[in-house]
Amino acid sequence: MSTSTSAIGHFAGVGVGPGDPELITRKAARLIGDADVIAYHAARGRQSNARRIAAELFPADVLEEELTYPVTTGTTDHPGGYAGVLAEFYEQSADRLAAHLVAGRNVVLLSEGDPLFYGSYMYMHDRLADRFPTEIVPGVPAFLAATAATASPLVRQTDVLTVLPGTLPEPELARRLADTDGAIIMKLGRTFPAVRRALAAAGRLEHALYVERASMPEERWIPVTEADEASVPYFSLIVVTGDSLNGRRSRETSGPTAADSQAAEVDPAELLVVGLGPGPDGWLTPEVSAALAEVDHVVGYAPYVNRVPQREGLTRHASGNTVELDRAAFALDLARRGQKVAVVSGGDPGVFGMAAAVFEAAEDPAYADVRVRVLPGVSAVQAVAARAGAPVGADFAVMSLSDRLKPWEVVEKRLRAVAEADLVLAIYNPASRSRTEQVATARQVLLEHKSPETVVVVGRDVGRAEEALTVSTLGELDPITIDMKCLLIVGASSTRVSSAGVWTPRFVR
Repeated sequence: MSTSTSAIGHFAGVGVGPGDPELITRKAARLIGDADVIAYHAARGRQSNARRIAAELFPADVLEEELTYPVTTGTTDHPGGYAGVLAEFYEQSADRLAAHLVAGRNVVLLSEGDPLFYGSYMYMHDRLADRFPTEIVPGVPAFLAATAATASPLVRQTDVLTVLPGTLPEPELARRLADTDGAIIMKLGRTFPAVRRALAAAGRLEHALYVERASMPEERWIPVTEADEASVPYFSLIVVTGDSLNGRRSRETSGPTAADSQAAEVDPAELLVVGLGPGPDGWLTPEVSAALAEVDHVVGYAPYVNRVPQREGLTRHASGNTVELDRAAFALDLARRGQKVAVVSGGDPGVFGMAAAVFEAAEDPAYADVRVRVLPGVSAVQAVAARAGAPVGADFAVMSLSDRLKPWEVVEKRLRAVAEADLVLAIYNPASRSRTEQVATARQVLLEHKSPETVVVVGRDVGRAEEALTVSTLGELDPITIDMKCLLIVGASSTRVSSAGVWTPRFVR
């Protein structure tokens, strides 16, 4: 609460719960009963549900401020569009409430559920809390009333709960549903058909419950599969329990059992290691797309797994960036049990990707019967080179500056060898949060053998929305500007910059 004075009123955002007046907290009831002004939001032509819930607590002489939305789901001719008309509405609403506060009146703004959970109170808080003494009273959110109505334990022990708006793009919603234990899906209405498809793609439809008007007299709940998508009201949500996923996960992620090894009819499946390219869908090869459409499991570093569209029957196994061998062994175990698995890498899996880790893990005799096949992808060096022109049009080398798997002394030795041979050099992993000095050291090593005028191309997030490409020289290169999202191409002495782009001649004179 900010510092108050006797000259101005007190502002309170009060959660009144999902619908049942008996779920209003004692603190909320006290503030409502003491208020000089009670405000609430309402859709045009409709009664405020927040007011309906708390109406019995209103003081007889209270002033009411109904804040009526100018638009909810319709269209608007406002020059700023939907966002513009709402921003203007919130400014005007804040001015109305501020006038009461300046006059010394205590103002309570009612919020269905909880004020800070998908509520309009937040927009008033942003505009008023730094000017007036403010208090927030939490309320019971609708999804807790829904799980109580259905007697559905959402999550247990270490389960993860995810709250999702149904307005997310369908592929993103499906991915997030597949990657969590328990889930709540809010904001249904017209999004319901897409939400139902996302649940099916994530393999969660069978255990999803549709709850309408939780804790209200009209409350009802049914399986999502039985809900009529043409009549889904605003006060509705979907509950997906963690229990619906736990059994499947325990079966799919456990290691091989004695029964597995004794089941002669289960032949090992081929393990695919695929490259997703640097980022854009257009750079994903048809061969990889077809493979991903057939496998039952995708295994990989989380950001790469997240790029694979979720579909029904697909199980995703995401992990951190430094457990390559564990990830490879896990995929090999699944393939040994006859499961169709793809290990995914960004770029090309054979260029500082997962392919080498899979082959290393596959040396274990236990995986002797598992065939491994690598499907290539567009590598980051190809992507950056193409954006620049043709800097790797002649002999070139590719190195990583990471010393996680090799001593830095080896890195320096190889840098000198490449520089002495006058090869174009593509540098992966030039820096990270914990490695900030290596790129500066590498620059000094290269300058021992290369001219400061040597062309350098720096590609950052090539192929993505934040893409940037810089062409400079080795002497001008500022190591501070290089981060983990960059790939560097250091030219040979013959590399040129022309109006057409950066290129290295095929001939040597």
